[in-house]
Amino acid sequence: MMRFFVDFASGSLNKFNEELCGDKVAFYNDDEKFIGVLSDGLGSGVKANILATLTAQIAITMLKEGLPIEEVIDTIIHTLPVCAVRKLAYSTFTIIKVDTTGIVYIAEFENPSIFFLRENKIRYLEWTTKEINNRIIKESKFQLKEKDVLVFVSDGVIHAGVGYVLNLGWGWKDVAKHLEKFIKSNMSAKTITNNLLGACDLLYMGKPGDDATVATIRGIKQQNAVLFSGPPIDKKKDKEIVEKILKISGKKIICGGTAGNIVARELKKSIRTSFNIVDRDIPPIGYIEGIDLVTEGVLTIRKAAEKLELIKNSNDLSFIYGEDGASQLARILFEECTHIKLIIGRAINPAHQNPDFPGELSIKLYVLNSLKTALIELGKIVEVEYY
Repeated sequence: MMRFFVDFASGSLNKFNEELCGDKVAFYNDDEKFIGVLSDGLGSGVKANILATLTAQIAITMLKEGLPIEEVIDTIIHTLPVCAVRKLAYSTFTIIKVDTTGIVYIAEFENPSIFFLRENKIRYLEWTTKEINNRIIKESKFQLKEKDVLVFVSDGVIHAGVGYVLNLGWGWKDVAKHLEKFIKSNMSAKTITNNLLGACDLLYMGKPGDDATVATIRGIKQQNAVLFSGPPIDKKKDKEIVEKILKISGKKIICGGTAGNIVARELKKSIRTSFNIVDRDIPPIGYIEGIDLVTEGVLTIRKAAEKLELIKNSNDLSFIYGEDGASQLARILFEECTHIKLIIGRAINPAHQNPDFPGELSIKLYVLNSLKTALIELGKIVEVEYY
């Protein structure tokens, strides 16, 4: 049985003139399970944002602890009141769970039904209904295959274009047709999300009449990477580190001049530096035979971490397709890896260190921690080893 990893991304268009989005996506990812929740708060703006955030956080927290769906929904219903005027629930939601064998469980409450694509064709799922606390919940369970795509949306996507380009909005079937036409199974979850949001923005003519949120899941194989930065405290560990890097299948990345010299020396290879200055703020990259990417250390890692941060809320990813070291580093870690091992040497580089600070506060460790945090928030599984 293939162990699955979930490539996941989400994005939103806020209702025109609203600073906060009334939809919320939350997710949790580890080696045992993936959980994603999209909730849509009633109305728009601050109130809707709070209601949607509450719903998503309650669901994620309880499902992460393994509590049954009945308890989760019961808690949400009792926490959020019903609108006295419209007699509507304050928040609708879609919940998706995927285990390592690829069994998918979906629960929907008054959100548009999920779009499931296999081999670039919309497939219709079998649903059962369950009543929990006078609420009708739709449920579906099936086996995910590699490259399957699941897209779940808030109703702002289905209603895109109402009163502008289309009389009644886009409609579920039109969104399904769009996905069949434009989505390819090798696209990343972020590219698929951005494509659909871009189409919604066009239909709304740049002035969304409702919050529109898209979240995408793809079943993919595990893809590994190892990133080594900074010399170890004990120089005798150099050989051990390089052997470990060679053993890991997947992308091999070296950040920092000292780390580059250690790897080149242990491999008995030369290290070449590029003299091509692509970006004046980012030092040029280097080359070692057998290593996928060799970059300078602190400046490049900091810039790459900033780019990874931007990915979360950006509907245009052109900034990671540059040829400079930071763009290449961000692109490899985001698009070509699911599991990333950081091997961090703790010897302090005098150039990075204020002598009055304790060793833990070195700039290098700080920027590597920023990189790790950004990767985890993008759904990557990150393991850190210190030397």
